[in-house]
Amino acid sequence: MTLRRTAFLDHVKERGEYETVEEAERAARVVLALLGAHLVGEVRARLAARLPEDFALILLNPLQSAEPLPPERFVRAAAAWIEGATEQTATWDVSAVLSTAADTAGDDLLGQILLQLPAGYDLLFGRSQPT
Repeated sequence: MTLRRTAFLDHVKERGEYETVEEAERAARVVLALLGAHLVGEVRARLAARLPEDFALILLNPLQSAEPLPPERFVRAAAAWIEGATEQTATWDVSAVLSTAADTAGDDLLGQILLQLPAGYDLLFGRSQPT
């Protein structure tokens, strides 16, 4: 089921403790563009189908990445793209967006997403995978 844009941004705003929806949207756009560079094929298409249309398009037309970034570098990349962000605030931004995306995806799809990502992303999605 596709989450409506307003509901998606409200979840990100609440989790990120942003003052405005615009701040939540800015974080969502950057994080989903970076995530899209790491996902391929049916998994990326299935996640996009569950996102609001404008965010789905961002996921499907991602920023370019030469290699899958480990979680720490993913956060640093987000910090570089989010105006005024530091690594510390970018971790918050990334987690707010990815945990909302995880809820939207559901457990089965999230499991497939995590299989395409380097180890450690489960925590950014607000989930802890058993070791």
